[in-house]
Amino acid sequence: MSKSSNLLSSVKPTAGYLLIEPEEAAKQTTSGIYLPDSATGDKPQQGKVLAAGPEEVTDKGVKKPSPAKKGDKVIYKKWGGNEVKIDNQEYLFVKSEDILAVIS
Repeated sequence: MSKSSNLLSSVKPTAGYLLIEPEEAAKQTTSGIYLPDSATGDKPQQGKVLAAGPEEVTDKGVKKPSPAKKGDKVIYKKWGGNEVKIDNQEYLFVKSEDILAVIS
C-alpha cells in the first residue's frame, strides 16, 4: 500500500461531510473529437465517495444520516466542496446538503 493510500484511508470526515474523489473532465466528445485542457473549462460535478462522516445532529437534536456511503457515485453542487490535495491528487470535502443525487 502506498503512502498516499495509507494517508487517505486514515482520513475520516466529520459529521455531515463526505470525502469525494472528483471524476476527471472528459477529454473527448461523444463523436470522438479530442479536446484540449483549455476547452474543458468547468470541472465535473460528480465523483466517487471515499469516506462519509457520521450522521449529523442539528441544533434541534434531529439526526441527519449521510445521503451516500463509501463507494457511491454522487452528483454535487457546482460550487460545493472544499478542495484538498493529498500527494498531488485533488479530493473534495463536501457537505451532505450539497449532494444533489446518488447515481445507481
